[in-house]
Amino acid sequence: MEDKKQDRGHPGPELLCPAGDMARLKMAVAYGADAVYLAGTSFGMRAFAGNFPPEQLRQAVEFAHSHGVRVHCTVNTMPRGDEVPRLPAHLELLNEAGVDALIVADLGVFNLAGKYAPRCQRHISTQVSVSNALSACAWYDLGASRVILARELSLEEIRQIRDHTPPGLELEAFVHGAMCVSYSGRCLLSNYMTGRDSNRGACAQPCRYRYALMEEKRPGEYFPIAEDEMGTYILNSRDMCMIDHLQDLVEAGLSSLKIEGRAKSEYYAAIITGAYRHCLDDVLSGRKMDPLWRDEVEKVSHRPYSTGFYYGPPGQYYKNSRYVRDWQVVALVTQCDSVGNAVLSLRNKFRRGDTVEVVGPDLRPFSMTVPQMRDEEGREVEEPRTPQMKVRMKLPVAVPPDTFLRHAVALSPKDDL
Repeated sequence: MEDKKQDRGHPGPELLCPAGDMARLKMAVAYGADAVYLAGTSFGMRAFAGNFPPEQLRQAVEFAHSHGVRVHCTVNTMPRGDEVPRLPAHLELLNEAGVDALIVADLGVFNLAGKYAPRCQRHISTQVSVSNALSACAWYDLGASRVILARELSLEEIRQIRDHTPPGLELEAFVHGAMCVSYSGRCLLSNYMTGRDSNRGACAQPCRYRYALMEEKRPGEYFPIAEDEMGTYILNSRDMCMIDHLQDLVEAGLSSLKIEGRAKSEYYAAIITGAYRHCLDDVLSGRKMDPLWRDEVEKVSHRPYSTGFYYGPPGQYYKNSRYVRDWQVVALVTQCDSVGNAVLSLRNKFRRGDTVEVVGPDLRPFSMTVPQMRDEEGREVEEPRTPQMKVRMKLPVAVPPDTFLRHAVALSPKDDL
């Protein structure tokens, strides 16, 4: 399996993208990831992502390697004593599957990984909160090849860590996606309120709940922590977006730029990967960043953006925990011939005459008016309605599979992913 692996060879830092399941992995690969991170069915911090059972994990690694993409696997929960006996077999599975690196947070798991998965590099999870060069060097001395830095660091602190660590130690940092109100994601609130342990991959996201005050002598009487009647979301974090500051990230000496989102959709995995791929390539080539690709990050579901802690505290977003959702996927291209005759799979309702945008792997987004469509039997269709139904349509140009059709929508924001 390793023989098939050929690095894509992009210059500069690695673009590391989320792969919650096989469909999202394929999107990340198609849209330009240098590496993907995923999890098996145990010991990963996203228990409710699709994740990969053993045989599918092997297929995922083989698929990624055949496209020159590396695979990092999370083993970053804090396992309890009764879980430890299952670790050696799990690590051996990852080793035999050809996984390139293991992301670990527990020192005992780190040591076991060295013994039972010797072919895999060991990367130190952001859960460990590495926030200084002393800690980074200590992990390097123990055998780590990379540390994933605490999300709370500024660019200047990252530069200092780079200046005071061995050149052979890689530094990775999150650059896009959801942020946690707790320090490096080590939260007890979910466990306390719902019994779902965030440190074992089952976070219920109570930081997104709406809160009010209640005085102990006035049970049932709520006092909003806000200037209006809507209450407040005092723990709600903004999303991170560093696409406008890629030059700073490169100059800080980061080895890998990581996109959050293993629980997000195929569309998210594709569009955010593609946006960062094109903009990073522009920066590394000395070109002015193309605003068309930069604006793609606005066309996925997201909370209000910030620059994380890179330039100072990001601030909370108190108004609500809803997502900005101005665009909706209507169809996915599954086949297309050389003159644009395409087969599409329906995702949401649209009709003949609508204006849609088309965006795909290495395909500059463009607008078009929906022409006459036909179903698989050749009958004319004005408005396909059955989810996943296949329709045929003539596109203005040939497009690759996994191309999306989307349209702007005026929807009420939703509290979903």
